[in-house]
Amino acid sequence: MAYFIPVEEAETMIQLHTKNFGTSNSSYENAVSRILAEDLFADRDLPPANRSSMDGIAISYEAFQKNIRSFKIKGTQGAGDPPIAISNSNECVEIMTGAALDHTVDTVIRVEDLDLEHNIATIKVDHIRKNQCIHAKGKDQEKGALIATKNQKITPALIGLAASIGKTKLEVKNLPKVVIITTGDEMIPPEATPENYQLRRSNGITMQTALTYYGIQADRIHLNDNVELIKNELSRCLKSYDLLLMSGGVSMGKFDYIPKVLEELGIKKHFHKIKQKPGKPFWFGTSEKEIPVFAFPGNPVSTYVCFIRYFIPWLKKSLNWNTPSEYAVLQEDITFPPDLQYFLLVRLSSGKGGNLLATPIPNNGSGDFSSLIHADAFLELPRNKNEFKKGTTYRLWRYNL
Repeated sequence: MAYFIPVEEAETMIQLHTKNFGTSNSSYENAVSRILAEDLFADRDLPPANRSSMDGIAISYEAFQKNIRSFKIKGTQGAGDPPIAISNSNECVEIMTGAALDHTVDTVIRVEDLDLEHNIATIKVDHIRKNQCIHAKGKDQEKGALIATKNQKITPALIGLAASIGKTKLEVKNLPKVVIITTGDEMIPPEATPENYQLRRSNGITMQTALTYYGIQADRIHLNDNVELIKNELSRCLKSYDLLLMSGGVSMGKFDYIPKVLEELGIKKHFHKIKQKPGKPFWFGTSEKEIPVFAFPGNPVSTYVCFIRYFIPWLKKSLNWNTPSEYAVLQEDITFPPDLQYFLLVRLSSGKGGNLLATPIPNNGSGDFSSLIHADAFLELPRNKNEFKKGTTYRLWRYNL
């Protein structure tokens, strides 16, 4: 009888075979969704000078202390203009939000607290503070400060930050070259019209699309159930790609050739079959050159469970992309008698305290791919139990990215 490996053991085995794909430089415009491979530092103080945070006038606070309330406007300064200096206590600068202040002024009075007439600004309020309405030099970051750490996903906000410090080239983690291989005579292209005994291909397309979230443009091929064809194509792919993702052909059927062909090609099998539902027939191995092969079951929900639960954590660890684990609170009592880890389809919402709530979504088994669009994640319910109570917290695997 075949040995079914526990989920935790399978996870550990897969994580032992993560890979480092190196780094390269990317223009910041093309770096979104990549993983940052360097720390970023401020190249100067941010902001680089004292700046006005309001429209109004800039004065020397000392003048206000001397009971001067009306000031001659020496000039008008917009953001990006060179700073205007004052030479007398009764002078001011009409200043706009974002404009840099000269060292001769240290306080900004809002335009709504002024009367402006005939090039004279008169303060209408009785109390002001020194340095008010000023965004101080270096308040956000000092020159040389660490402003972004490596091993995080590059977002539009991070690209904007890089642009602000002049980092037009970013060191990023290289992405693996991936091929997605689906199998089965019954599977036809999505654009074709199927017979009642045929199905349109979707598993490879689902994984290919999901990988774009991580910046990976994977190739996709489909193989019919022919041993020599499968063997030749897998041999070619093992020479051309950094990893193989497969769907179908790994169960116990007469035409499930994948495990046998992989072992004939010298791929070391680390496990085949996991104590879970769905996704039990999952096969994982590595070549002599440490090329990982993830061979998922063919049923759509099974494929996606294994892809999200095992491959994505492997990818993130390979890229040193650190993301926290997520948990959610079950919102209904669930009974599941088999001694298997159960991945329950759930829709997510937020509770009053901000915690994630997981509501089960009805489905008709691992072939019911239509149920995936009504849910957001899989809730992982542990083995050795058959009753799971409402209000209990479990590990969550989000797939709606």
